[in-house]
Amino acid sequence: MFEFVRTHQRLMQFLLLLLIIPSFALVGLQSYSSFGDGANTVAKVAGQPITQQEWDAALRQQMDRMRQAFGDRFDPKMVETPQAKQGVLDNLIAQRVLVAAVGSEHLSVSDQSLQQAIMGVPELHGADGKFDNERYKALLAAQGMTPTMYEARLRQDMAMQQLNGAVQTTAFTPKTVATRLSDINDQERDVQELLFKTADYAAQVKVTDAMLQDYYVKNAKEFEIPEQIKADYVVLDSAAVAAQVTVSDADIKSYYDNNLSRYTTPEERRASHILVSVKKDAPAAELAAAKAKAEGLLAEVRKNPADFAKVAKANSQDTASAEMGGDLGYFGPGMMVKPFEDAAGKLKQGEISGLVQSDFGYHIIEVTGIKPAVIKPIDEVKADIGAEIKKQLAARKFTELAEAFSNTVYEQADSLKPVADKMHLQIQSAANLGRQPNPAAAPATAPYNNPKFLAALYSDEALKNKHNTEAIEIAPNTFIAGHVVEYKPVTKRSFDEVKAIISDKVTRTEEAALAKKAGEEKLAALKAQDSASGFGAVQTVSRVKNQGVNPVAFEALMKANVNKLPAYVGVVLPQQGYGLYRIAKVGQPAAQDQARRTAEQQQITSVLGQQEMLAYVDVLKEKAKVKILKPVATITAGGDDKQN
Repeated sequence: MFEFVRTHQRLMQFLLLLLIIPSFALVGLQSYSSFGDGANTVAKVAGQPITQQEWDAALRQQMDRMRQAFGDRFDPKMVETPQAKQGVLDNLIAQRVLVAAVGSEHLSVSDQSLQQAIMGVPELHGADGKFDNERYKALLAAQGMTPTMYEARLRQDMAMQQLNGAVQTTAFTPKTVATRLSDINDQERDVQELLFKTADYAAQVKVTDAMLQDYYVKNAKEFEIPEQIKADYVVLDSAAVAAQVTVSDADIKSYYDNNLSRYTTPEERRASHILVSVKKDAPAAELAAAKAKAEGLLAEVRKNPADFAKVAKANSQDTASAEMGGDLGYFGPGMMVKPFEDAAGKLKQGEISGLVQSDFGYHIIEVTGIKPAVIKPIDEVKADIGAEIKKQLAARKFTELAEAFSNTVYEQADSLKPVADKMHLQIQSAANLGRQPNPAAAPATAPYNNPKFLAALYSDEALKNKHNTEAIEIAPNTFIAGHVVEYKPVTKRSFDEVKAIISDKVTRTEEAALAKKAGEEKLAALKAQDSASGFGAVQTVSRVKNQGVNPVAFEALMKANVNKLPAYVGVVLPQQGYGLYRIAKVGQPAAQDQARRTAEQQQITSVLGQQEMLAYVDVLKEKAKVKILKPVATITAGGDDKQN
């Protein structure tokens, strides 16, 4: 197969991600628009606006990416902080200045490289291993993109990768620096432990009722039962709308007839070729020499067609296929460069072409097999078509119902029954709802566990006036409205109810204090007069070998000043007591792990390369005269300025 269909696996995985999941990075690659200047502009880069809509879209895509990454553990607050929103805006700005830099540096990606990248994605190949052009188009259509749109974005992204690689490869790590850091990582310390356990001081603790009452008063918040709401709610989402949509056999037949190409496996051809390599823009003398050589080979195979494979193996300059007698296997539309595909498409099986010139040189083509196009019968794809039509109709109907949903919960605010009856929705209930989402009580994806919905339930309109909440969009194509059924204010558990809990806490606190006091007294004595008496066995620890050591103690051990040995470290160990440690020896291991040291040097270089890239972006931002017209702290997604 041609070299242009050979790919780099890591890049291919990245390209598949772009096809299946909307890439957050691509937001910044949208065409610059002069629309939205003034109140709609969040920032300007080289005089070009970043609009509120672009920023909102970037926030939504970041939200979707994190929701997919974290699943049930996703918390919308991760994206709603000022820092997270600023990060999204900074990324948009960085993308803009990098796009400009790609242009100013005249970086480009050839058609060959672009084709190579797309055709190399394994998931875009059919069961027979061949590139599936229809699957490619379908995946893009699902993201609202055409091949032309996607390929323009991909070309831009690949050019930016060139720029990123050029900058990051300037970083290097001096060997002395890497060695010093690895030495610190490898440094070993011989330590012994003397543990003052809290349980050993239980007999000395005397807890009185006065101590318990004092704790109860001073830590009242611990014993509060937060305010809670029980609420009814209705949800309008794609599934609810789809349940109201029906698809007829006539609809399916019409769709099938109008989209027949989607259910057609195009004709595939198998061909062998002989390639005489020469660039299309080579000097005239080189072109003439290559053409003359190709004409000689053409005459030879036309004289003895049975020797085509033999001639290809001996003379073809496409080394990969030459080993197989020039065989390229079966291929479909779009898998070969156009001149080659056009010529092969005109040949009958067993025919040999004339000379065909492409960007790679002169080809002599022999078609060795033809698989005719195959159309899937309607019965085979009926279910898929029905689902697709239903999805499209539901999406169209959702827009209509969303407005009616919002109007009904507002206009008939005393109950959710009118909207439920009108929209054929189920009224559901949820209890023990606080002001903030509670992932321990319900998944973050539960509709009622949404911060915007909970805020609406606790608003005066819903809580005091007993009205429905407004219709709230909690996810793409998902609206919720609620009605407060019952409200419980903050209450406090009685002293008698929590007395046993307080007693246990006070006892543990007193035990820990006694253990710490005894440990600190022993530490002071050892600093005055060294002794290993009472300590446990020697254990050797390092930053790469710390198994069996309490993490809190380990951190203190590695930070300890060891200029004078033995050195002593005292650490409070939560839930255990007080740990006293004796460091008797410091040194390097007898044998070094050279593979790990090499990896560490590479990691340091990678970090430095990223810093170089960040510094480069900062320079580009300065040159582009970036202006933040609306600081993130003053605006919310959707463009509403916060009122002071």
